[in-house]
Amino acid sequence: MDWTAGLQGLVGGVLIGLSATWLMATLGRIAGISGIVGNLITQRPKGDSAWRVAFLLGLISGPLLLMALGGGLGNVAGSPGEVIGAPVGGIGIMLVAGLLVGVGTGLGSGCTSGHGVCGLARLAPRSMAATGMFLLTALVTVYISRHLLGLGGVQ
Repeated sequence: MDWTAGLQGLVGGVLIGLSATWLMATLGRIAGISGIVGNLITQRPKGDSAWRVAFLLGLISGPLLLMALGGGLGNVAGSPGEVIGAPVGGIGIMLVAGLLVGVGTGLGSGCTSGHGVCGLARLAPRSMAATGMFLLTALVTVYISRHLLGLGGVQ
């Protein structure tokens, strides 16, 4: 990995922090993606969807703009020619994983963006506990899937 990858991560992190701060300062809202999407789908409260749509369009258009300008998305796949690559465990596992993430954000009353970015910045004890659980769950999941089940190949 060259030094530009670290710089891209730094710039991305600063932009995420600025967008979360701006949303809190202007609308008094937490930049929790699961809550933004969930409330957009359920339309609660009524008339509160314009900023949610704008926020989600920004999430999608940012990477697309970067790709259009020739910046790429970085190589997050195992092969140099791929951008993302095929799911390691297949589509079925991806569907189950997505469902479990949805259940987890419901049980945790938020996601990594709401708890990990915004909650930790506010030193919220509930967010500290939730983020700790996110990290512990990720560690256990990677250990089980790679080392016990042999998915994804250990490198």
